[in-house]
Amino acid sequence: MSSTITGRTQAAFADVLAGKGRRGAWLFAGPAVVASVAYMDPGNYATNIQAGAGYGYGLLWVVLVANLIAMLFQALSARLGIVTGRNLAELCREHFPAPVVWIMWIVSEIAAMATDLAEFLGGAIGLSLLFGMPLMAGMVVTAIVTYGILLFEARGFRTMELIIGALVSIIGLSFIIEIFIAPIAWGDAVHGMVTPQLADINALTIAVGIIGATVMPHAIYLHSGLTQDRVAIPDQAARRKVVHFSNVEVVLALAVAGMVNMAMVMMAASAFHAGHSEVAEIETAYHLLTPLLGGAAASVFLVSLIASGVSSSVVGTMAGQMIMQGFTTWRLPVWFRRLVTMIPAFVVVALGVNATSALVMSQVVLSIALPVPMVALILFAGRKDIMGEFATGPLLRLLAILGATIVLLLNFVLLAQVFGIDLPGFATG
Repeated sequence: MSSTITGRTQAAFADVLAGKGRRGAWLFAGPAVVASVAYMDPGNYATNIQAGAGYGYGLLWVVLVANLIAMLFQALSARLGIVTGRNLAELCREHFPAPVVWIMWIVSEIAAMATDLAEFLGGAIGLSLLFGMPLMAGMVVTAIVTYGILLFEARGFRTMELIIGALVSIIGLSFIIEIFIAPIAWGDAVHGMVTPQLADINALTIAVGIIGATVMPHAIYLHSGLTQDRVAIPDQAARRKVVHFSNVEVVLALAVAGMVNMAMVMMAASAFHAGHSEVAEIETAYHLLTPLLGGAAASVFLVSLIASGVSSSVVGTMAGQMIMQGFTTWRLPVWFRRLVTMIPAFVVVALGVNATSALVMSQVVLSIALPVPMVALILFAGRKDIMGEFATGPLLRLLAILGATIVLLLNFVLLAQVFGIDLPGFATG
């Protein structure tokens, strides 16, 4: 992303770091908002709908745990960029052997294509249902809108952050409206949020899906790049301030993303759990929302899905460009990058593959790619020769390893179930 900023903004950054500015952390906001889009992408919609429809408010605690793990890894990624002035992909290229770097890059590129598949399908499904257009036409519109937004990247990071922030606001506002329309049982919701419970094996399967696909590979790579060289940092005291501001933003931005996911689950619980617990697809959810909650609820749901598809597609392209440049030093024109990553999505639709099934398979691919950035981030964040005084201490390192272990084990369970491998205590369906 272009780091172009005005002299006035540079002066404001300097004033805050010198203790003179009044805007503080808000001036440094932006990177976590952009990265948070990964946690509200169309891939989350089907999983959250299935959780709410099938188990009411009972799996809200899983969303909370997943969000806490996401906060930790996004904060570490942001810290890496602030402290080193390098993004995660660049550090991998500089510190790992060449064969390892090439394998990591290839895996990450495959993950970028899988990410684009979910995002394009989400936007296209929303447009198709809202305006009655063919799914392929919805894909084309999503591609054009995404490319148009990416052209604003030339104006610098602040413009892009404001655009993404506006789309995130649309998603958030949509679900605020939904929970006011839907009759939420707030007592049950709070209980489900703080009381770990799994009603049966299928609930465990959905929980695996929620947590296993939470930490997105491209979001981990991207956040480190969004914070690198964002502002001139004169000394260690100033760097500590920037890291603090970043941590505050990560908590706030990911808290919003977590609340959006919880609102999705609550809406589905309110609308579908009592009489339509079998709902598992976005299209089915939309068609049932109209008779159950009214046309306004259904339309708002689709608007949020379109905003999610477009914003996450933009962010996915930004991440893909950063990953390629970091691992290989190549920089492709944005139109070519956009074309390469969206071709698989168009092929899937052209072949007539079920959209929800394609979303599920994209999450499987992301699960396979996830260990690459998670393990690399833990390694680099703990090295004093790279991070200096900002290297993770024993407690933070332990929490990161624990979080990674939970996510990776559950990803393994998810993959085993998809490929029909029997695991004790899990249904392979």
